Amino acid sequence: MKLSRYILLFFLAVSISGCGSKGKKSDDLVIFHAGSLTLPIKAAIDSFTLVHPNVKILTEGAGSVECARKITELNKRCDIFFSADYAVIKKLANDSKTDWYIPFAGNSMVLVYNPNSEVANVINSNSWLDVLLQNKYHYGRSDPNSDPCGYRTELVLKLAEKYYNRPGIADSILAKDNRFIRPKEVDLVAHIEAGSIDMLFIYKSVAMQHGLPFIELPVEVNLSSADFAETYSTVSVEITGKTPGSTMTIKGEPMVYGLTIPKTAENTDLAIEFLEYFLRKDGGMAIMEKMGQTSLVPYPTDVYGNIPDELKKFALPAK
Repeated sequence: MKLSRYILLFFLAVSISGCGSKGKKSDDLVIFHAGSLTLPIKAAIDSFTLVHPNVKILTEGAGSVECARKITELNKRCDIFFSADYAVIKKLANDSKTDWYIPFAGNSMVLVYNPNSEVANVINSNSWLDVLLQNKYHYGRSDPNSDPCGYRTELVLKLAEKYYNRPGIADSILAKDNRFIRPKEVDLVAHIEAGSIDMLFIYKSVAMQHGLPFIELPVEVNLSSADFAETYSTVSVEITGKTPGSTMTIKGEPMVYGLTIPKTAENTDLAIEFLEYFLRKDGGMAIMEKMGQTSLVPYPTDVYGNIPDELKKFALPAK
């Protein structure tokens, strides 16, 4: 289904359910979001603004870690922050920039390949690690210091090393093709399409949105399932910390996207109104599922008490 049809479908759903009952606003909203959410966020905004035509929504997509640094270190205005990893928002809380978050979606890591490359003839669910090792094929990944997809790529390779009992293979793969590292994973989609790389570690949702063929990785490796949380936690990576020379440890865990409204937001009322639409089963979450991500709403959170009252229905208290 084309993007325009998504928008029409959800506009009708919004109209029928009366999303516009609060009235129109002449104001603006600034949204920071993970690069992997570019198309779903655009579709949700297009749908929302059809019934709120006076609202101007400005978006800025980047790696989630980079987005967080813009809020904490550069003090840039942000009314809503959508992160590909809820743990990034937890770090915002440590910096007193927010005191709540709502987990809202899951995803899966996959290995995309160029269907016009020779690699298409040799790559499959059994050969992918060995294909990555071959010098005649090149793969891309995002920067682990700015993008969760980047550090999740490293986690996936370390899990694969354990799963297939291939000691040292993760380091060998991570040592090659470093010239194809980019700030966020969607920056590399054009490289796959143009044929300048043969493979790309990326989220399943992004692969689906761009119609790219991909290899499904074992669930023990792809960071998609809460059932394998203990397995995922056996690996970790180091990324750059807040101060020069410092590092942070990222442990493997199931992928959970999260969102929040920073304390420095300039339009909290409109941000809440947008999120009331976005988190609805027949609103933004329907768009997310159509575009390849699993809705987790409502999901337990240990900061439930701090969530704005209007949004509490989209989360659950942690047990």
